[in-house]
Amino acid sequence: MASSTASISDPEAWKDLKGHVEDIKKTHLRDLMTDANRCQSMMMEFDGLLLDYSRQRATVETVDKLLNLAKAAQLTEKISRMFNGEHINSTENRSVLHVALRAPKDAVIKADGKNVVPEVWNVLDKIKEFSEKIRSGSWVGATGKPLKDVIAIGIGGSFLGPLFVHTALQTDPEALESAKGRQLRFLANIDPVDVARNINGLNPETTLVVVVSKTFTTAETMLNARTLREWITAALGASAVAKHMVAVSTNLALVEKFGIDPNNAFAFWDWVGGRYSVCSAVGVLPLSLQYGFSVVEKFLKGASSIDQHFQSTPIEKNIPVLLGLLSVWNVSFLGYPARAILPYSQALEKFAPHIQQVSMESNGKGVSIDGLPLPFETGEIDFGEPGTNGQHSFYQLIHQGRVIPCDFIGIVKSQQPVYLKGEVVSNHDELMSNFFAQPDALAYGKTPEQLQKENVSENLIPHKTFSGNRPSLSLLLLELTAYNVGQLLAIYEHRVAVQGFVWGINSFDQWGVELGKVLATHVRKQLHSSRTQGTTLEGFNYSTTTLLKRYLETSSEPQM
Repeated sequence: MASSTASISDPEAWKDLKGHVEDIKKTHLRDLMTDANRCQSMMMEFDGLLLDYSRQRATVETVDKLLNLAKAAQLTEKISRMFNGEHINSTENRSVLHVALRAPKDAVIKADGKNVVPEVWNVLDKIKEFSEKIRSGSWVGATGKPLKDVIAIGIGGSFLGPLFVHTALQTDPEALESAKGRQLRFLANIDPVDVARNINGLNPETTLVVVVSKTFTTAETMLNARTLREWITAALGASAVAKHMVAVSTNLALVEKFGIDPNNAFAFWDWVGGRYSVCSAVGVLPLSLQYGFSVVEKFLKGASSIDQHFQSTPIEKNIPVLLGLLSVWNVSFLGYPARAILPYSQALEKFAPHIQQVSMESNGKGVSIDGLPLPFETGEIDFGEPGTNGQHSFYQLIHQGRVIPCDFIGIVKSQQPVYLKGEVVSNHDELMSNFFAQPDALAYGKTPEQLQKENVSENLIPHKTFSGNRPSLSLLLLELTAYNVGQLLAIYEHRVAVQGFVWGINSFDQWGVELGKVLATHVRKQLHSSRTQGTTLEGFNYSTTTLLKRYLETSSEPQM
């Protein structure tokens, strides 16, 4: 079904917002924030979460106009089509059903007329059974030792999502207790340094390797898998592979050929995009091996709670919808192409890198879903760092340089509270003082008049003036448990989908990653022939030829 939004910039709702920008330019957040009714209308609560978007450069009228845009873009229909399993990823002719990965057992979610939830739970039950065998020590390695260390090999969506969740759970008291005596590491980069770091201090006898590749052909993942297979067989013999390596893949023939027992392959499906796959075996298997399935199941339930909210809540009270619309407002109307993701929680240090992929790989498109060039830019440049680290890094630019809308994420209860005698506040209160202060500093700024009253010398006043009027939103979670981590993930996944639905693009393909891979194949062949046969460099431009020549002349790679 063709999209009707290839020309979303033409309807009245889009033009209405374009004209409304001039009204907003006349406002300042320090004035907008004095309107308590406006602020109250821009706060949403759901399942323990509190969203406050009152510090966006928006009025109640702006929000109404954005909701009209959502209606013009047929947003609710598109959300329904996603949940109904229609092939909304039209360029790959696939459903988009990552919501099915965390659906309750009794849910019905269909792809091509078939309820996929029982298949999902078959895999989840298999993961539960297998992870319990490993964790209990009833499954042992080739020399009879329990497998307490896990290396998960995968790249992109097979790495960033699981790493984010793992990092968030490492200091959660329940998860921490469940992970005692165990290690989980992630091997992603083709750089041999990443291999060296991953196996450093590990014993092959106690190590289980999880190879994550849907097709079992991903170049980086499979070379790393062969490298770790060599590490295991060199120490334990070829027969040890079946005991020390398992797979997350759908290509059972290649899994078996590799030396892994196909019974130890955990499936996922074409309707799961890589960057949306953390709730599939891609994430659930390594995370269950580390923390136990019961902890990971809570993560899935948190995500499912947001899925149900997203599917059934009217758009004016729907948190992912409002967040997505505000992002469209900032990018396409106010002209702010970047977004800073600022969790005031060290446990969320890998959240921004994951959302960077979810957002930028999904919405970094130049044509509509119908293949027509877009008359506006899509996607956001996402980056971020936990507070307060970021304050001592890039906040200078955010306060006095470019305008970059910010997402502040705060946690009410620390995973690891510290109270020092004699201190004014706890360590967590110190952290959260900054969480509450920074959005106001961005919104209000500081005027030359205020500085003069403080007797700041005239020559420093321009340097110490803050313009303010810099938008942000705040998301406050009661705590950071596995359940909350699932909520946070699903909010951002659906927010990205909303943006794509409104822009009229396909947020679920990623053709932009292909070209570089193709060119790398040509380089790989050249390196092989130059090293083994001494062939001269051919088919490259002057620049690449010069760089390759320098690389071949000075590198110490062994001849193959």
